[in-house]
Amino acid sequence: MLLQKTLLEKIEGPQDLKNLSPEELLQVSTEARQALLEKISSHGGHNGPNLGVVEMTVALHYVFDSPRDKFIFDVSHQSYIHKMLTGRMQAFTDAAHYDDFSGYTNPKESEHDLFTVGHTSTSLSLANGVAKARDLKNENSNVVAVIGDGSLSGGLAYEGLNNIVEQGTNTIVIVNDNDQSIADNFGGLYGNLKALRESNGQVENNFFKALGFDYYYLNDGNDLTALISLFETVKDVNHPVLLHIHTVKGKGFKFAEENREQFHAGGPFSLTTGEYLGSGNHPATYSSVTAEFLLEKMAKDPKIVAINAGTPMLLFNQAQRQQAGKQFVDVGIAEEQAATMTAGLAKNGAKPVWAVYSTFMQRSYDQISHDLALNDLPGTILVYGASVNSMNDESHLGIFDIPFLSHIPNLVYLAPTNKEEYLAMLDWSLEQTNHPVAIRVPVGDLIETGKKDVTDYSQLFKNQVVAKGSKVALIGVGNFYSLAEKVAADLKEKLDLQSTLINPKFISGLDTELLDSLKENHQVVVTLEDGILDGGYGQTIASYLGDSDLHIQNYGLEKAFHDRFEATELLADSGLTTDQIVRKILAKI
Repeated sequence: MLLQKTLLEKIEGPQDLKNLSPEELLQVSTEARQALLEKISSHGGHNGPNLGVVEMTVALHYVFDSPRDKFIFDVSHQSYIHKMLTGRMQAFTDAAHYDDFSGYTNPKESEHDLFTVGHTSTSLSLANGVAKARDLKNENSNVVAVIGDGSLSGGLAYEGLNNIVEQGTNTIVIVNDNDQSIADNFGGLYGNLKALRESNGQVENNFFKALGFDYYYLNDGNDLTALISLFETVKDVNHPVLLHIHTVKGKGFKFAEENREQFHAGGPFSLTTGEYLGSGNHPATYSSVTAEFLLEKMAKDPKIVAINAGTPMLLFNQAQRQQAGKQFVDVGIAEEQAATMTAGLAKNGAKPVWAVYSTFMQRSYDQISHDLALNDLPGTILVYGASVNSMNDESHLGIFDIPFLSHIPNLVYLAPTNKEEYLAMLDWSLEQTNHPVAIRVPVGDLIETGKKDVTDYSQLFKNQVVAKGSKVALIGVGNFYSLAEKVAADLKEKLDLQSTLINPKFISGLDTELLDSLKENHQVVVTLEDGILDGGYGQTIASYLGDSDLHIQNYGLEKAFHDRFEATELLADSGLTTDQIVRKILAKI
């Protein structure tokens, strides 16, 4: 017997909402929230942001006419209901299809998604360009950008707001204000947002009106009827409009409403207790030892300050943030600010350490290069998630950092292979005053040797020869040093060949003396790096040794936006298994 479809499951596209009654629209909203909870509780995902915009998304698709009217969702954290209503329902109602679609907007999936978006503060500038193109073509449509209050802390958002007003034609900006970023909001703008909420949008000092927007405020942003009325009021306007809509992050799920930071995103959780599954005691991690180390250093040295851009849990939990006090700064979702503030702190005698995900660090290239490195200032960057074994969505890859950072003059990029090396590098970086230093925080289980690392890191670009051998030299960078160890062990077992095993530690410069010495009794030099090959560490070595008789084999990942991959499969496809590497080595000796 076939089960009868819910009203939600009958929605094949936005057009199916148009003829529903108000009561039926409410039913769709209720069913959508329940479907969302069922999926994210068993599968994980962005929880709170999507729960908070259920009614808003239903109202948007009821009033506007996507894809003729263009919707642009900032960072995509609030796009799940949009996906449900645009032909991708099965990915939310059938567990067998949960992974059919990305967790972010993606035009390869649907004509209702304009951009692949996974980084924040971009929607307003994107909308500005889309609207300008519409005007140039003399078309008539609405351009609607949905941006969270947290995303307004990014500098690009201000640039977008400024230029939307300057253009002066139809662009509808929706500020989804749930008084929360990933964690708490920080910055002067949020005082104005608070005043606007408390005055029902009537406070005299209105940031958005000052810019030139036609401003509307809706206090109950989860009231479907009020949302529909507001959207109908502004549809087809001929000037820029800003709708300030106050929603509840995590709406409809008690635990998400009460702990908004914990339920921004995460893995499977219990709908009954709100506990994340497997959330008991965990072994130490590179993040936890970083927090312990920095808090201990901070207690002894008031000049040490940790900086983060909107992902503070990367470094400290809420209690640890309070412990750090003024020595911890969350600049909001603003990596450019974090990088240049790091430079300013270093210039004036502080000891800044900026913790950032590799994928988000990309947003601050100019600030790292121009403000920090050009001025040769001793700020520290902790680069997290730089690995094929980190995030795997095409908009959140962490595999581009080695070419990105290693070729910036003055900047010293380090790649530890274990806890002891990592903490020694971090300690040296905080105390030295010569150069900016970035450290590629290892990804994976915490590896401890039990032996103190006594390397003198002021001797730049000197590599560690862990084992001396002949014929084959294996250079394993950071996360892939363990792979070099496995290849060495396999060569020993199969050929009784003792390879030279090298832990480079530095990846922004070459140990040319060591590389020259390999020419004497080696035939093959193998480099292994957990990132893309093009422009990477291995190719730098290949360039240096290019006029020698040595055969160079570089192993890494193809330069591509790999999407939702299984790391083991991608590594095998890239020739990065022990057996594949050994076979290629044997073919050359």
